[in-house]
Amino acid sequence: MRREAATTRDLPPPWRVPLLVLAFVSLAVGTAAGLARLGWGFAAPAAAHGPLMIAAFFGTVIALERAVAVGARWAYLGPLASGLAGLALATGAGTGYAAPLAAAGSLVLFAATLTIFARQKALFTFTLVLGALAALVASLARAGGDEAWQVTPWWIGFLVLTIAGERLELSRFLRPSPLAQGAFAAIVAWLALALVATAFTPGPAAASFGAGLVALALWLVRHDIARRTVREAGLTRFIAMALLAGYVWLALGGAAIVAAGGLAPGAPGRDAALHMILAGFVLSMVFGHAPIIFPAVLGVRMPYSPAAYVPLAVLHATLAVRVAGDYANDAGMRSAGGMGNALALVLFVLVTAGAVLRGARARPG
Repeated sequence: MRREAATTRDLPPPWRVPLLVLAFVSLAVGTAAGLARLGWGFAAPAAAHGPLMIAAFFGTVIALERAVAVGARWAYLGPLASGLAGLALATGAGTGYAAPLAAAGSLVLFAATLTIFARQKALFTFTLVLGALAALVASLARAGGDEAWQVTPWWIGFLVLTIAGERLELSRFLRPSPLAQGAFAAIVAWLALALVATAFTPGPAAASFGAGLVALALWLVRHDIARRTVREAGLTRFIAMALLAGYVWLALGGAAIVAAGGLAPGAPGRDAALHMILAGFVLSMVFGHAPIIFPAVLGVRMPYSPAAYVPLAVLHATLAVRVAGDYANDAGMRSAGGMGNALALVLFVLVTAGAVLRGARARPG
């Protein structure tokens, strides 16, 4: 997303670091909670795995990126509220405030995204608005007492529409035809309508939503600039590899939702579908976009290193093990795959930190 020129109203990069720290607290505890659910014995709130990973971690990171794009201090209240919601869940202190804080963070995120849309009215910014709206609906429903599984389609919509909007902006370099842009708009409308319909017919609507995810994945594979940049070298190729691998998982995850008949607890293949999308697709996007996001948010340099492929490869290999374990009903494979996913996140943090340190040492003065 293009950023407005820096102004005195913006928050200096060093002041953004504590917000990112809050996000990574949610990521660490959320990952431990996920492992606890798989039987690894971590002392973490297993039931808070989804809220910590999506509403807290991704809610904070995306709201922080959006605040940087807006360039106004009020927009940083979004990542602050989402980060504090994650801290409440992670520490167990004031957990009753977590859902209202997450809702407040989503509200500011939505307002910031509307501000961006007002500055640049385009299909990609409108898609970002829909993604932020999905986050707000999910957060308000949680604050109203809904369980995590009830808002899961909205959480997925938040992440998928946000990523799709960002990728659509970059697809302008390939100049997609009016027909291709119309197809994208139709797919986004399909996903939005399916999400609304989950309030009335949860199973069929969620299955329709899954089919829409498959359509979106096929559109991205066809029209994303990654199809061309994957032939380049260095960082450009790495980003393209991460994106294209993620699109494969998105298609598989959408198809798994259709096959499972929705996302209700106990649906066959539900765990596999969720992690194909939220780990295979979303985390692959995070790994690929990190060399762009961190410099923009923190004002740091991140020199590329082939070591970036290590966490990416571990993520996809161990996710394949986890998914195979899900469908084979093999708890050992599922558990091992989950630990492998956690290892991929640890490696990602280490590689990213190493790149930031190398960039700081290489900076003149």
